[in-house]
Amino acid sequence: MAQYRPRKKLRIRDATAAPSAAAAASDTLLSLPPEILDDILGRLDLCDAVRTSALSRAWRRRWESLPSLDIVIPDGQQALWTVDCVLPRCSGRVRRFQAILDDDFSARRLDDWLLVFSRHGGVEDLNLLRNYNRFFPLHSTVFSWRRLVSLDLFTCHIPLLPPDFEGFPDLKVLSLCNVKLHQNGEYQLEEIIETSPLLEELVLSEVCIGGDDLIEWEIRAPNLRHITICSNVDYGWNFAQLPCLHSAVIELREYVGDRDFSKFLSGLFQVMKLKLTTFYAPVNGVSILETLPCTFVNLKSLELSMHFSELPPILFMFCLLRKTPNLEKLKILIYDGEEQKIEADEEFLNAQWTDGMCANLQVVKLARTNWLPNELSFMKLILSKARLLRSLAVSHHDECSVSHKDPLNELLKCRRASAQAQVLFQGSAGDY
Repeated sequence: MAQYRPRKKLRIRDATAAPSAAAAASDTLLSLPPEILDDILGRLDLCDAVRTSALSRAWRRRWESLPSLDIVIPDGQQALWTVDCVLPRCSGRVRRFQAILDDDFSARRLDDWLLVFSRHGGVEDLNLLRNYNRFFPLHSTVFSWRRLVSLDLFTCHIPLLPPDFEGFPDLKVLSLCNVKLHQNGEYQLEEIIETSPLLEELVLSEVCIGGDDLIEWEIRAPNLRHITICSNVDYGWNFAQLPCLHSAVIELREYVGDRDFSKFLSGLFQVMKLKLTTFYAPVNGVSILETLPCTFVNLKSLELSMHFSELPPILFMFCLLRKTPNLEKLKILIYDGEEQKIEADEEFLNAQWTDGMCANLQVVKLARTNWLPNELSFMKLILSKARLLRSLAVSHHDECSVSHKDPLNELLKCRRASAQAQVLFQGSAGDY
């Protein structure tokens, strides 16, 4: 006969027992002032803000009443459906919206989202990216967003400005990369920039404007601190009223046409840092640029992409060096200079030197050298002329067929104007 075992008495939890640690923590948070709670939740992205619903019953709908929130959409359909479910439940506005549009569905849904944002006055930070080279159309409602602070667009068609466009009074960052504008879009860009009085950073990279006519226009931005222009085509850009400009990146590949290149560069005279890529080769009878009408008094750091194989880029480099009396750092990235077409020996380069040139130059870097005679002559010239030089750093091209031993020995034996000058070999450009 089986032995009888008495059942254990069930313990019934007292309803007045202490709540769980998670519930206690959530109740403690809820005791904070509403504005502090809003600030805490407002620092979370959309997914994390919604997850706070699991803290307790009191938190279940807390995120829906936030005055503002951020939405970041990575790749994937699930994220798109999440936004569709969440947006109708938000009573506040979206402060930041960042989306990667990876297919036609997400591009179609974009218009609906932007219209929802418009009903709340738009967003402050809009960042739209297309994963591949299929352009999506931007809805014109964006031009009505008066509180926009940052606008970053990649691979899109930009519509015409509406007749009632009043500008972006709070815009500080405008980045347009691989975008297309309608014919005479130069005027549209000019108006957008001019009606953004607080603009501090401007990026125009691979902007495509319809039409064949060259239209010169001006970038007017009194508070602009940094500008980037990257283009294979000259779209008539000029600079005006840029008193606060601190740095510029200009990548023009080949400068096109008969325009006054010196006038273009003179608009950057106040910068402290300049990165310039232009394989300057005058066409249509335009003479080689040998002087500039202004002096870059503030310029301390200059980075050039050029080669020493032809005469125009060499003379253009000296043209710049003569107009940068306070230059301290010079970096030259040698591009496509494997075959030397002209000889610019030490005697020729010495003739280009003028009194006061590179008087404050301290650091020089040459990357991707092929150890051509013209390149070596320039390095010797710098060593023999720059009185404050501290270092000359050199790296050669990854596929350079010339040994670095003999050229380096020549540099080490070269007369130096500065007793502190060091010659540093940094291997291939891949390790530079």
